[in-house]
Amino acid sequence: MRGRRIRTPSTVAPSRLTSYSSDTAAPRRTSRNSALLACGVVGATLLALIALGHDGRRIAQLAVLASPMVLWLAWPLRSARMRNVRTVLVWLWAMGFALDAAVRAYLLDTYQAAPDGAMVLGAAANTNARETTEYLWMHWRSAVIWSGALAVAGVLVGMFARRGAAVDASASSTRARSPFWLRSLVLVLLLVACVAYASKPWRRLHPAIFWAGWSQSVHAQRAAWAGQEKVRDRLMAQAKAIAPVALQAGPSTVVLVITDSINRDNMALYGYGRPTTPRLLAHKAQAGEQMAVLKNAWSVDASTLPALRNMFHFGLPESENPPHLLALARAAGYKVWWISNHDDLAIEQQHARLSDVVDMVNRTPGRASASLDGEILDCVQEAFADTSTDRKLIVVHLMGAHPHYSLRFPENANPFDDDVDAVENGLVKDGRSAWVRRFRQEYDAALLYHDFVVSELLQQTRSAGKPGEDRAWMYLSDHGQEVGHGSDRAGHSPSTASGYRIPTVIWRNREPLPNAAAQQQPFRADWTGWALMDLLKIQWSGQVPERNVLGDAYRWQAPAIPVAVESFSR
Repeated sequence: MRGRRIRTPSTVAPSRLTSYSSDTAAPRRTSRNSALLACGVVGATLLALIALGHDGRRIAQLAVLASPMVLWLAWPLRSARMRNVRTVLVWLWAMGFALDAAVRAYLLDTYQAAPDGAMVLGAAANTNARETTEYLWMHWRSAVIWSGALAVAGVLVGMFARRGAAVDASASSTRARSPFWLRSLVLVLLLVACVAYASKPWRRLHPAIFWAGWSQSVHAQRAAWAGQEKVRDRLMAQAKAIAPVALQAGPSTVVLVITDSINRDNMALYGYGRPTTPRLLAHKAQAGEQMAVLKNAWSVDASTLPALRNMFHFGLPESENPPHLLALARAAGYKVWWISNHDDLAIEQQHARLSDVVDMVNRTPGRASASLDGEILDCVQEAFADTSTDRKLIVVHLMGAHPHYSLRFPENANPFDDDVDAVENGLVKDGRSAWVRRFRQEYDAALLYHDFVVSELLQQTRSAGKPGEDRAWMYLSDHGQEVGHGSDRAGHSPSTASGYRIPTVIWRNREPLPNAAAQQQPFRADWTGWALMDLLKIQWSGQVPERNVLGDAYRWQAPAIPVAVESFSR
């Protein structure tokens, strides 16, 4: 016992202090590194998505606006509850920016349009929840791709947002300070973010602010349409003040057929390789010089609302306060019918309600409406049989080949779905995917049924009427459709020429139409009103002979459309 060494507290303390110091420094470094990794992964994920939906300096602007919550991950929090709250808030914040970027990227890729552009705002204001669901059903492949990207981003952000900086409760109360460069970087970024939020042009790009304003714009658009009654009263008063005169004393009937989403490149009448228009070809053979097929017709709009607006307002800008064609026709003594297979509030308010008789055959809104265009034929026949007037303008608005294509023709009436023909081989050679080739088959089947309806309307016009009556018929589409022509996609297409290539056919029973050479001249749909006033034989003070494709003074002017067109004469 005499030689036994006794350990005293003084010999133990240095060892414990050394162990304590090394044990606490490592967790602090680990926590700091984990927090930096969390900031880096969350920030990089957001930046990648932002870059998809924005370009140029806006990428930097959105990155700065998103940075405060990302930087919060580097701030140590002691409470586990607060760390959970931070995780949730950072995830929601990041996914808000991610969703904004994904929507913008989709619109940019599909339509070359921004969400606050006129086309998108108009479409959103004219769409209900059901139609939105139907649209997603048609474009489910794109929805799956973008949803997958958002899901991956959500998982990454969720995993790493949980690894934000935390205070080690078991450690000394004296915190190890972060490196100077790190504190300086965070401070600079926060200052830049403060300046960004103080700047209105930057601040309004924030998803929460932008989409709140976007929603208000949509509601304002709908409210403007709802107040169209006063606009219609003004247009009628304007037309009466212009005092148009019908030059023809006897009876007159003019039929205007406006269809939807028809690309002339898919019509055998225009040389397409599939027999999609046999009845119109038969009419052309029978009618001879009474029927003109304008070979190079173009829309100047790739969506319905602006296209119809231009048709009925003579392609004139709002600044010129243009009259409405239907109001002019009524002021000149015509009784006007609007017979439609569309259920569309905007079109009804802006155009249809200017007519004397409005017959909206289709009462099921949305793309999934299965109302076939043939349903309007009886209504048109009733208009022909009306004896209350000698002057009639009958406007027929068809669904045409508006997506979904498979709903635009009767069930089991697709003769193109089994044969491997020259068209199918050409699509394969051009690298078109199987689903685009299937859409092309359905689209062509829709055109074959469409040919039946349009030909029946023409036959009704040719066979109806009183002896000596002037009769005329004009048919055109509001815009075209991309179905594997210029790209591997199907649908409305403001970014390819197919979105603007339309058919235009005119028939009249008495006066000659432009000769074969004149029918090769380009024609633009926003000048439809000038030709229709010729068919109606209405004289008015606003006539511009150079824009009437039926007149000798016609002079083509190329429209400004957002795609490069090699030639408007093909």
